[in-house]
Amino acid sequence: MRTTGGTETRPPGHPSPDDSPDPVPLLSPADGLPEVTASPDALAEVADRLAGGTGPIAVDAERASGFRYSQRAYLVQLRRAGSGSALVDPIPLRGALAPLATALDGPEWVLHAASQDLPCLAEIDLLPGSLFDTELAGRLAGLPRVGLGPMVENLLGLSLEKGHGAADWSRRPLPEDWLVYAALDVEVLIELRDVLAGLLEEQGKTEWARQEFEAVRTAPPPGPRAEPWRRTSGIHKVRRPRPLAAARELWHARDTLAAERDIAPGRVLPDAAIVDAAVRNPESPQALAELPVFRGRSQRRLARYWFDALRRAAELPESELPRGSAPSDGPPPVSRWADRDPDAAARLTAARAALATVSDEHDIPVENLLQPDLLRRLCWTPPADGDVRGALAAGGARPWQADLLAPLLEPVLAPA
Repeated sequence: MRTTGGTETRPPGHPSPDDSPDPVPLLSPADGLPEVTASPDALAEVADRLAGGTGPIAVDAERASGFRYSQRAYLVQLRRAGSGSALVDPIPLRGALAPLATALDGPEWVLHAASQDLPCLAEIDLLPGSLFDTELAGRLAGLPRVGLGPMVENLLGLSLEKGHGAADWSRRPLPEDWLVYAALDVEVLIELRDVLAGLLEEQGKTEWARQEFEAVRTAPPPGPRAEPWRRTSGIHKVRRPRPLAAARELWHARDTLAAERDIAPGRVLPDAAIVDAAVRNPESPQALAELPVFRGRSQRRLARYWFDALRRAAELPESELPRGSAPSDGPPPVSRWADRDPDAAARLTAARAALATVSDEHDIPVENLLQPDLLRRLCWTPPADGDVRGALAAGGARPWQADLLAPLLEPVLAPA
């Protein structure tokens, strides 16, 4: 049973009933706040300590997504039984993390929402050989709230401090209260992992979880989005081709500048300013500088840069102007199915009903039973040979999903 500050907490694995004691605040790391590791010698000591520990290794990483263009890790947190916790600053150690990679090669990694952190860890050559994702485990176990804080509270009887997850972790030196927050995130991960593993075993979902974790671990990096500028907030207000071209050129100009300066694009120029300039079409840098946002001192200095983007859009031939919607290799929006293909709309309705039944039976969210995009694709274009199981596998469904869903979807997707 865990104690914190002299107070005994509930046994792990027992969600708190309504009349249970309030969760115990977890305010400081059990072994004290470790020094931030920022030199090769200190890293070698941390690696040796982790290699000498036992069991899984809790791993977390902090980025500066709202502040920096890059998605690199600015702090890596680690904890293992017998080794304690470690906080590693990968920025000064870039290219010298091999001892840590060696120590982490072999033991199971425990992360929360692993798909968010694995890319930035892979960027510094830290790659797991096996994985346990506590957020995904919570979804498969049917927990109603799968954020780290709620699960720690409900399953371990502890409460974690909130407030620094969206901070600028590229800041140096990092404030002590931020480091405490970061250290506590891995303080509870292994204990939480054990409780969730027990729940999955009770529910007969251990193999399902293993397949899901492996799919996350081995997922390839996402490919580049087609026409990412179309995701600009408010772009729906821009309807004609020429203003769309202006928004596109401004987006690319902003992206170039943000990458050069390693600043989050929204901090270089807000989406609302891109849309406003594209719609209003100012005739000179001076007119552009009179628009909201562009009136600011930093934007006035860049008025010529932004206006050049608008001018490039104005000079494009008609054949190079973007049209109203982005190209897509998938089915049309579901709202149009009833008119364009009533049979496909009927298939989707029946398939969703089947998935809802399975979701209720096994207490798993529908989106974790099958990717919604794959379901739409199968209902729009069913496999011509009727091999639903093969089509599920080809679309990325795991074996447990195909075993569970193929018998239900086969009559729905059967060739006419």
